[in-house]
Amino acid sequence: MNKYIATLLLGTLAWASVSCTDDFEEINTDPNRIDQISPGTLLNPTIYGIASFGTDRADAWTFQVMQVALPFPSANGGVHRYDISEGAGNSTWSTYYRWLINIKEMETSAVENSDVNYEAIALTLRAYSLSQLTDSFGDIPMTEASRAEDGIFQPVFDTQEEVYSQIFQDLERANTLYDDTQAMIYGDDILFHNDVEKWRKFTNSLHLRLLLRVSGRAEMNSFAKMASMINNPEQYPVFENTAESAILQITGVTPNLSPWGRAIDFTTFRSISEFFVDQLNSLEDPRRERFMTEARSVDGTTAIGYKGIPSGFDGNENQFQFIPSNHNRMLVEAPMISLLLTYAEVEFIKAELAQRGVIESEAAMHYENGVKAAMEQWGVEMTEEYFANPEAAYDGTLERIMLQKYIGLYFNDYQQWFEYRRTGYPVLPKNEGMLNNQQVPVRFRYPVSVQVNNPDNYNAAVARMGADDINTKVWWEK
Repeated sequence: MNKYIATLLLGTLAWASVSCTDDFEEINTDPNRIDQISPGTLLNPTIYGIASFGTDRADAWTFQVMQVALPFPSANGGVHRYDISEGAGNSTWSTYYRWLINIKEMETSAVENSDVNYEAIALTLRAYSLSQLTDSFGDIPMTEASRAEDGIFQPVFDTQEEVYSQIFQDLERANTLYDDTQAMIYGDDILFHNDVEKWRKFTNSLHLRLLLRVSGRAEMNSFAKMASMINNPEQYPVFENTAESAILQITGVTPNLSPWGRAIDFTTFRSISEFFVDQLNSLEDPRRERFMTEARSVDGTTAIGYKGIPSGFDGNENQFQFIPSNHNRMLVEAPMISLLLTYAEVEFIKAELAQRGVIESEAAMHYENGVKAAMEQWGVEMTEEYFANPEAAYDGTLERIMLQKYIGLYFNDYQQWFEYRRTGYPVLPKNEGMLNNQQVPVRFRYPVSVQVNNPDNYNAAVARMGADDINTKVWWEK
């Protein structure tokens, strides 16, 4: 029986199948159609799709909501003023559900081919995608999602707690499946180039990220699990250097292209946020040159150092008598990088756990390792005197760790936003032009298409969460 796959953007998969007798089977088989797809065929498009979308959304959403950059001129409205449209999360919903369909097919194919490594990778990418969805929206369809072939066109929403429980089951299972004696034979993957041990480290590093995400919920016992993982590196290996990081190298060779068709669009009518610039200036941070241009005098002739415009500013743009620092356009010109999860983040996680007393290790060491790695991933060399600056030296506080983690998560999809919601750090300034009572939004509203096409399950989820509102905290924030 042939299966014809149609991708639907609402997270369901329609299968058209032909019911036939044994006599009719051969006649009804299309000799030009691939009857079974290999897991490797699905892997690279999925990696590229997830990574490039995350990079694009870092610019379109995270930079603005987390005061990294903003449109300029900007007379009114905009995400940096917390003026959030109803459809702000539409692409997030449709994109991750689309890739979850691919991931489901990858897992099915891997199981059919008894390929444990591709099965483990599929489970890991499923966990990654589900985490992006649930951290963006809260309760989401999971158990019944992508099951149109079973006649389920209006999937029930699972609670965020249920989603995270499944994520942790998937990651635990994936870690046990990897077999470095079994070669990955379906082509060269573009992320780790078939290095099974690096894939396993990605799985466990992601496990740490997500355990920390829900660590405010005592019932998840996250800290104990994280300590057991870190104390048992043979069973739970994680990233140990920048070269092992889940960083996609975007080559510029088709189809591995920059998400920006025109790099100039990245810098047109943009400014770096004053908050972000000020943090890097106080640190005398060598990443400034990599991330941004220098500001110039109003006539454009004189460089005046790194200087930004305050996010959510009120009033006329003419109040700023200079041309502000802008993005470095080279960031989006191939060859470029797209971050999924880095060694720097792993070190910041360990720094936080040491600072909290969860693990017996030196928080300062992990903090400094994280800062150095966060520079290294962008090809920036740390100056010898960097930590001699009191603003950069570890001071024993979570706030100091989170400030450097915020900078380290630069251009890493929604991670700055998620971590701010978890910890409240860094403390972002409030400006008069900000709407929403000057509050950072904590979720996207569900797409209108979901409300229209799945009203009963949508209403049940909203009633359970409290409201379909940008200020409704998700389960792990409460």
